[in-house]
Formats: sequence, C-alpha cells, structure tokens
Amino acid sequence: MSASATLTPAAAGKSFTGFTKLCKGLAIILFLAHILVRLFPSAASYLALIPARAIPFAWNLVTAGYVEQTIPGVIVSIVGLLLFGKVLEPLWGAKELLKFIFIVNLSTSVCVFVTAIVLYYITQEESYLYTPLSGFYGVLSGLLVGIKQMLPDQELNLFVLKISAKWIPSMVAFVSVVVSFFLKESMAYLPTILFGIYVSWTYLRYFQKRLEVGLRGDPSDEFSFSSFFPGFLRPILDPIASIFHKLFCGRSARSEGTGQALDGSQLPGSGSIEANRRRERGQRALEQRLAEKLAAVRSAEGKTPPSPPTQQLEDDASDKV
Repeated sequence: MSASATLTPAAAGKSFTGFTKLCKGLAIILFLAHILVRLFPSAASYLALIPARAIPFAWNLVTAGYVEQTIPGVIVSIVGLLLFGKVLEPLWGAKELLKFIFIVNLSTSVCVFVTAIVLYYITQEESYLYTPLSGFYGVLSGLLVGIKQMLPDQELNLFVLKISAKWIPSMVAFVSVVVSFFLKESMAYLPTILFGIYVSWTYLRYFQKRLEVGLRGDPSDEFSFSSFFPGFLRPILDPIASIFHKLFCGRSARSEGTGQALDGSQLPGSGSIEANRRRERGQRALEQRLAEKLAAVRSAEGKTPPSPPTQQLEDDASDKV
C-alpha cells in the first residue's frame, strides 16, 4: 500500500485521534498557561520573555515558549503539536521528542533574547526590551523540520495544493516574512519562527543521536541547509553553509557522524545510504499507521482486516535483526 493512499472519510477522521500521551500532556500545559494569562494578565510578566528582565528571571527562557497570549495562537499550537507529534513520536520515541522540544524551545528563546538586545542597541527603541515575547511557534516550526527529515517525500494536501513535506518549513518561513511586511503585529513572531527552523535543523543535522545506526546527526545531502531553498540558489548557499559545517563538526565528529574516513575523505555512498534508510524507516512507519486505520474501518464494517503483506513482515524482521 502506498504512503499516499487515499483514505475513506471514516479513516480520514481517525487523523484526529490516537494522539500520544506526551503530546496530550504538553497540550494541557499550553491550555492551562493560556487560561492563566487570560485570567491574570500580570502573569505574563513572570512567564513571557521580557528581554530587559531576562537576567533576573532566567526561567522565562523556558516558560515563554509555552505561553500563548491569544486564542488563535493557543488553538494553532495545540492542534499543530498533536498532529506533528503523532507523526514524529513513533519514529523518535517519547524521550527523544521531549528532548527535541526542550532544546528547540530553549535555544529559540535565547536567540530571540539576543536579537532583541542587538536591535535595541541599534535602534535605541525600548519596545525591544519591554515587549513580552512568547509562543510555541518556534517548536512547531522545528517539528515541521523533523517531518521534512523523516518523511521528505510525503505529500500533504493544503487546500487545493499538494506539497511535499520537505518544502513545508521553507514555505512557512517565506510566508512569515511576507506577512510581516503587511501586518506589524506578526513581526513579534517572525524571529521565533525563523530561529525555530534553524536551531531545529542544526540539532538534527549535527547533534541528534541515532542509536539505530550508531551515528550522530544527519549528513545526507537531502537534509543539507541548501535543501530548504530552490535548486538555483544552492551553488551560492553551499559555500556559506560549509562554514557552519566546519564550525559544528570537528575531525572526530566528521569521522564518526558523517561517514568520513580519518583523512577527511568521504566514504563512498555513506550519505545516500543513511538517507535511504531514514526514508524507508519513515515510509514503513507511515504505511503501518495507514494500514491500522484501514483495518479499523473494515473491522467496523464487519470485514476481516487483511493480513500484512509478506514483504512488510520480511522488512520488519530484517529491522529487528
């Protein structure tokens, strides 16, 4: 069964069920934090990130990401967390997903804090120091990058358009930048979204431990920094990205995590092999979820669900070995 198979209406409705316990718990935190700042507006001063007060109130770097001050914001954050988390947690595991959310949230807040301080010194506008900044959009953007990594070829239906998952983070960044030129209020969210995309890519590219293959990071060309941009820009971006690659990866890190020999030469086919393994793992997990949904529908209709294909069983057995 193809990963892009069309589900029946009843099965499609299952997309809004089966959420993980971790994502449900985080969704409750987002909801309660929103209710708190709605009932007690002064609470935002202690939970949101206010750059001028971040030094004594350092916990704001963590709590700010879980505080949504608007109703549309909390709805988008909760729905996005539940949907994206349901895709990634079976592939990463609950512990790794929680670690990813914590790292992306904290790193994004630090980057936003530094940006606000720099903008204040450039413009001398005190609004950069005293405007409460908060929101879960950095983590949501990071989860989209995770989906790009694990299921890059999966097509998503966005209204009348079919878009590959690998282009969703780029589209979110582009739309956010365009909207910021027309809606001044959106400027407060733009750094959070852009830094959320970048720090999540940095973590997944260079630091995430992948125990199943014994590597750290994702060295494949399909997940390079230039893969977020159209092909004609890549010759320009690749030399710039190589600077950051050398910054984050020393000789030992390259020999361990990117399939390179001790002399620095690339082992033949190492990047493509790991990329293929990653795509196959994500594809099998997605197909398994689709098969379970179809089986549930057929069972409800009184039909016996079909047994798993022989090839799928062989693949699962080979994975366990």
